[in-house]
Order: sequence, then structure tokens, then C-alpha cells
Amino acid sequence: MTTKTTPSSLPTALDHLIARSVERAGGWIGFDRFMALALYAPGLGYYANTSAKFGHMPSSGSDFVTAPELTPMFGQTLAAQVAEALEKTGTDTVWEFGAGSGALAVQLLHALDEMGRTDVRYRIVDLSGTLRERQQQALVRYADRVEWLNELPESMEGVVVGNEVLDAMPVQLLARVGGQWFERGVVRNASDDGWAWADRSTELRPPIEVPGEHDYLTEIHPQARAFIATLADRLGKGAAFLIDYGFPEAEYYHPQRHMGTVMCHRAHQADGDPLSDVGYKDITAHVDFTGIALAGQDAGLEVLGYTSQARFLLNCGLLARMEAGSVAERAMAARLIHEHEMGELFKVVGFAVGGAWDAMGFVDGDRSHTL
Repeated sequence: MTTKTTPSSLPTALDHLIARSVERAGGWIGFDRFMALALYAPGLGYYANTSAKFGHMPSSGSDFVTAPELTPMFGQTLAAQVAEALEKTGTDTVWEFGAGSGALAVQLLHALDEMGRTDVRYRIVDLSGTLRERQQQALVRYADRVEWLNELPESMEGVVVGNEVLDAMPVQLLARVGGQWFERGVVRNASDDGWAWADRSTELRPPIEVPGEHDYLTEIHPQARAFIATLADRLGKGAAFLIDYGFPEAEYYHPQRHMGTVMCHRAHQADGDPLSDVGYKDITAHVDFTGIALAGQDAGLEVLGYTSQARFLLNCGLLARMEAGSVAERAMAARLIHEHEMGELFKVVGFAVGGAWDAMGFVDGDRSHTL
């Protein structure tokens, strides 16, 4: 069954690459494959090309702003939890996945230095060569302490941080149409100048039953779960803190959330059409934090806690930092915790290897019972 057709922009090398992938697959690829190519195809995908991505305003050529670009208080406050985790786990290395512009790394290292942890080493795992260049420029003063890797090492120890990493991992789309479940994928449209949605019957289902008979579109997250399992397998000692927008599964697969959560970002504008302007905009999906927590537990990790970004940052001392800042600095930091900004939509989940402790970020307002 073929559904809505979306015209593409002018044909690009990325379009041709995806077209070859579709042809080799017999004319249809799952959305997860399409999303992976659109974001990560070497030299062509959104995160692999040279376009600006992170910044405050569209005038900078950027597409969206993340918490570290919004205010350095984000990383400075997170550093309190990282320092505690380094001490509790007896490790001296911070691992950041998807380091973006490098702003969070700068903030963490600076704050850790102020705490007397000048011994801390920093490892960045990032698939994007162009972003790596930007990170290296931002981190030049810490060049002797920072190392870049293209993939997870076979074994590692330390504290892992990931801000807006899970949402950019490819998802599979499931559509209930007329009471039957399909996997929604991508084909060439009839005029061969863009992409169209096409559904195929599938045995795949959401992790919980979605009540009702109404048509329903949603996502499942095998790649994010596999990432957590791999991380657990290779993290011999340490902890991990992952920050992203999302919900526990009861909210994620709520009957009223029938349009799914896939969203695109370009020039600080959001749209729901990932089949247009491929490679020129970000594609994301909200995180199913129940699935992430279960994947960690199944792989042997212990859940330290789960809470909103606002509660986590307040627990880690954000208010004291805001009180010491200027009016403008306080206003920017407030966006991290306001419910209608990042405070409630963004969540934090923490994991530990080899024994949990009462991590400061979850001391008040832990929501692990909702997962």
C-alpha cells in the first residue's frame, strides 16, 4: 500500500545514493534505513556534510539549538553529577557520544578543572568528520586531554554522557491502518524525482498494545536499544547519563499520540516531512525511555534514576549558579528548567556498572517507577 508522495528538492548525490539502496532492496527500504542514509551517509548525510547545525538563531545558518549552546550553565551543572560519578566508580575518563559543536565538552572540562579534577581525560565518539573539526577548534586548549574515536572501543571505563544522541538514532515506523499493522518504508515516487511512503505487512508491533481501532502511526527503537546493550557490554566500570526528549512507554504509545513523533528541524523551524530536502535537515524521533531502561537492565546495567531535565539540574545545583549570574544569564538558564521550554519534555536516565548509589541528579523527583 502506497501513501502520501513528497517531492524532493533538486536531485543530489545523496538522493542518488538512497535511490541505489532502494533499487538494490527491490524497490522498498524501511524508514530506519532511509533515516540512517539521510543523516549519516559519509560526506552526504545531514550529520556528515558541512552545513551549520547548532546555533541560537537562523541567521547563523544553524538549524536548532541544544542546551550547551543555550547556556554554559548546562554543562557546568551536569559536571557536578559527572564528578560524583567519577569518584563513585573510581574512574578518570569522560566519554561523550555525539559531541555536536564541542560546547558541552568545553563546559564539562572547565567545570571539572575548577573542582580540582584536572586529571580527567575526555574521549569523544562521533561519526561526523566535519563536526569533529569544529570540536577540535573548540577544544584546542584541552588538546592534550581529548581523544576522538569513530566507534566504541571493545572495552572502556569511565562516565558516559550523551545529550540529544538517542533521538537521532534511526527508528522503524509502524502504522496501524484499518486495524492491520504495517511497517512504513520508502519508495521512489511515481515521477521518479522524490520519495513516497509505502507500507508492507509486518509481524512487528509496539512494545505495548495500543488500545482502539483507529489508524495509528508510531515508532520502535531497535537501534537505540542495541546501542545501550553494546554500551553495557563494553563498559567494564563506570556510569552513563543520557539526556533527551521523550516519554515512558505508557505516554509514548498513548492512543491519542496517533501521528508518531518523527520531526525534522531546519533553520529553527520544525516540520513533519522527512522525505523532502533530504540531507538538508535533521530528522529525529522522541525516545521511549522505558525501552532504554529495560535494554540497560537486560544487559546488566543498574538504573540510577530517571527524571525530568529540570529536576535533574536543580538537584545538581543549577539555582545556585543562576543566582550568581547576570539577568541575561539567568534568563537563558531558565529555559533549561521551564516546563514549557526544555524542563519537562527533556528527561535524564542514569545507569551504573558494578553497583548503584544515590546519585545527586535523582535524589529528588526520581520517576523510575513510571518506566
